[in-house]
Amino acid sequence: MKKRESTQLQRVIGYFHGTIFLFSVIIGAGIFIAPKGVLKYSSLNVGVSLSIWAACAIVSMMAALSHAELGTTLPRSGAQYCFLKRSLGPFIAFFYIWVTLFSAPAGIAARGLLLAGYIMQPFYPGCFVPEMPKKCLALAILWCLGILNARGVKEVAWFQTVSTVVKMTVLCFISITGIVLLVRGRKENLARFENAFDAEVPGASQIAEAFLQGLYAYSGWGVLVRIAGELKNPGENIPKCLITALTLVALTYLLVNISYLAVLTPKEIMSSDAVAVTWMDRVIPSMQWAISIGVSASIFSSLNCTVFSTSRILYVASQEGQLPLILSTLNIHSCPLVAVIQILIFASIITIPSDLILLISYVGFIDWIQLGLMMMGLLKLRIQEPNLPRPYKVRLPFVFGTMAMSLFLVLTPIIKSPKIHHVYVLLFLFSGLLFYLPFVHFNLNSPYFNKITCFLQLLLNVSPGNDTDECISAEGTLQKNPPEIAAKKE
Repeated sequence: MKKRESTQLQRVIGYFHGTIFLFSVIIGAGIFIAPKGVLKYSSLNVGVSLSIWAACAIVSMMAALSHAELGTTLPRSGAQYCFLKRSLGPFIAFFYIWVTLFSAPAGIAARGLLLAGYIMQPFYPGCFVPEMPKKCLALAILWCLGILNARGVKEVAWFQTVSTVVKMTVLCFISITGIVLLVRGRKENLARFENAFDAEVPGASQIAEAFLQGLYAYSGWGVLVRIAGELKNPGENIPKCLITALTLVALTYLLVNISYLAVLTPKEIMSSDAVAVTWMDRVIPSMQWAISIGVSASIFSSLNCTVFSTSRILYVASQEGQLPLILSTLNIHSCPLVAVIQILIFASIITIPSDLILLISYVGFIDWIQLGLMMMGLLKLRIQEPNLPRPYKVRLPFVFGTMAMSLFLVLTPIIKSPKIHHVYVLLFLFSGLLFYLPFVHFNLNSPYFNKITCFLQLLLNVSPGNDTDECISAEGTLQKNPPEIAAKKE
């Protein structure tokens, strides 16, 4: 890398591309996996299932608008991490990073497997896709994502725009077809909606699990806060993008689920590995390949956005000294390449033994623990620093509502129907102490770490970003460290 080349994250994403990023990351695997999970935990009750989808839209909007204050108050990449460190201290911030290190790759692995299944399903009509070829294809897809991300933010934004057009075309076709079938009024299409609430009503723990499945389909609305350092005018654009994107996503999801249920019975949805493909097989069998292409583009763009945004969190945590220094290096395209590689290595390992519905439960459970902590940090900072500049300030009922939903989704499954995977998650969370105390709190170091860092820098042609010296002042604004401090860092 040339000595004088500028290597820092660039503010190049405006309102249009910000909204596209939200569409890309939210409308991905969820709408193709979650209908099965929501129906399962709704006891195959169509009315309850659709009600949960509508409720998930309201909860997601409330949580997203509360969460947006983090990125507008501290407008830099990895704003969640910076906010937690400032409000609740370095240990809670490390806890967030510790969880992200594994939960983000788990979500990526789940969507990679789903994408591989959709691509291969047309080659195995009428039967299940073999696990080994599916997992090999999923691994190949993940590393193609790494190559795309290494090209920088402009290439990623261009790809997201194209893929969003493809995915919205597919979902609009499914939605409109479902409406047409219902308007035509065939008995078999209307039957499931006439007595929608007649089936068994699920219990509280099942409803909580159904919410986790449905909210997984809406997950990803935090992407703009993660990449706030690359947004133009984040104080204005983050709330505007969220309101626009989530409103359209909620409407699309409800129409798509109605369309699924207009064509397929709940039992048929439960027995399908690829609901959209099964739906198309029933409606226009010769067009199965088109659905596979559309769904594949949708999931691939969502995966791409997740890798892009998660790498920025690791980048900032490395700048703050809570992760190895090598993760805060950039390549010539201003991409934190090493952070991207680490995410994909972890996702590849998780892909091999994974189960989709269980992975969603793990990821959803952990995400809502994190969100509850962020709302606590938001309230604490409101009290501790009331004069901190806040271009956007969410109303407190939204914050308390998000905290209540977080407690409900986390505690209800544990109290009502505890499962072994809840124990595994809690053990994993506390295991972060084994790494925090020696390597962060006591700052243990080894000369071998420096040698490895230098070797990887030369191997991957990366260097520390010029924004490494950027800090957050006591007033909450971003500024550069004085030259003498920067010199000490070097």
